[in-house]
Amino acid sequence: MSSGFRRLAVAFLVIATIFCSTIPARAADKITVASVSWTGVTIKSEIAVAVLKSLGYRADNKVFSVPITYSALANGDADVFFGNWMPSMATIANKFFDSGKVVKYVANMPGAKYTLAVPTFCAQAGLKDFSDIVKFGDKLDWKIYGIEPGNDGNQIIQDMIDKNMFGLGKFKLVASSEVAMLSQAQAYAANHKWIVFLGWAPHSMNERIDMTYLTGSTDATFGANDGTATVWTNIRKGLEQDNPNVARLFKNMTFPVSMMN
Repeated sequence: MSSGFRRLAVAFLVIATIFCSTIPARAADKITVASVSWTGVTIKSEIAVAVLKSLGYRADNKVFSVPITYSALANGDADVFFGNWMPSMATIANKFFDSGKVVKYVANMPGAKYTLAVPTFCAQAGLKDFSDIVKFGDKLDWKIYGIEPGNDGNQIIQDMIDKNMFGLGKFKLVASSEVAMLSQAQAYAANHKWIVFLGWAPHSMNERIDMTYLTGSTDATFGANDGTATVWTNIRKGLEQDNPNVARLFKNMTFPVSMMN
């Protein structure tokens, strides 16, 4: 465990003690945190598991794809998800909110960002907006790089391509994983090779890659305000009634963007 993660865990243990000490955990209480394999969500999820275990709960973190995460919450196979990026996840998540099977609950990280990005040298050469991408198609090898298959960001990119939004009909989405995509983006940026990739903040990529977020996002893509996002904590229906102590902890777990970066 890194020193930074250890400090975060200790901080949240103090918070947990303050807010949760009035209702003792029962040994039978099992809490399942659903997460996806993204760095920020993993950190939040592992902090929650560490704090819950220290309080006497049986807790674990299970990694799913985004669609399976919502099915797990709706079916009661998971209790909480700290990675609901809105509005980009709206097409996946809203039907579960509307049905009442998943509760949107609390904004754990306002002021986030989720949209397309490029190495800064590309922006300086004129690729600054979604509408500019097609102008540099040859340099980009007609590819846009996303993360794991089924991810909401990938779905938005594919929808932009399928509908020829911003003239992107000729492009191909390259789906891989967070680690693989960011390794490639970092290598391309270091070697002055052109690439458009899915970027977000907070994330350490903002420190490791000299990158620029593109303007031009709309409500039909990554949302207005150039991809400005709010990250929500979602819980399964009934968690507040079944275990109000745990729900109260989750409500108090908020993460400033600067800390997460």
